Amino acid sequence: MLKIEGLRKSYTDDSNPVLADFSLEVRRGEFVTLIGPSGCGKTTALRIITGLLKPDAGAVSVDDRPSPGPSRDKAMVFQHFNLFPWRSAIKNAAYGLEMQGVPEKTRLATAAEYLRLVGLGKHLDYFPWQLSGGMRQRVGLARALAIRPKVLLMDEPFGSLDALTREQLQGMLQKICVEQNLTVLFVTHSTDEAIYLSDRVVVMGVRPGRIIAEFAVNVPRPRIGYDWRADPEHARIRSQIWNLLEQQLERTEVVA
Repeated sequence: MLKIEGLRKSYTDDSNPVLADFSLEVRRGEFVTLIGPSGCGKTTALRIITGLLKPDAGAVSVDDRPSPGPSRDKAMVFQHFNLFPWRSAIKNAAYGLEMQGVPEKTRLATAAEYLRLVGLGKHLDYFPWQLSGGMRQRVGLARALAIRPKVLLMDEPFGSLDALTREQLQGMLQKICVEQNLTVLFVTHSTDEAIYLSDRVVVMGVRPGRIIAEFAVNVPRPRIGYDWRADPEHARIRSQIWNLLEQQLERTEVVA
């Protein structure tokens, strides 16, 4: 569904790129997570994929068609909520459809459908200042889902939330992904979050940012309702990922 080939990006010195030879494929219905130290280019890669940033080299395609810029095939959920404070939840969730020229009645009905899906059916007319952080992020997710993208891109969407809200939204996201058969590329700094949500975890290294390892997550689904952290497979993958990240963190400290 999503194919990324040979991405390269430098902000200043081309001899020290943020990304180099970044290539990845995400299958239809697959949940893939990027994890790596700060500065390894995770967000840069995601912004290139969504079309918000132009690469120096490389290509992105969705469903076997070139996708160099923003398109209705891709939707982004950011770490910060990015909601319009003067719009109600339903009108924020309908914004992407409005930009696509969808008639008002249809776009509001669709936005209401997805707000109900993320558990905000009773808060359609609330404004962002009336919603908690977790509820605002649900509106952001509903806004992305409402355009029915082929690929959902998520840049640490739960990073600013408290631990309990974060776990609640992780469970909600996993349930929606299974029900909707979503194709997701997700960025996080949390090893546990990566393992809990993903079919595959992709580890990135630093200087330059690149893929250094991939791990298939063979912990049974659904991972809601049982102690998935007690599964020996979780412990094995977590240990291997952490060892790689620790090596990259040491490298960052030495270079810095």
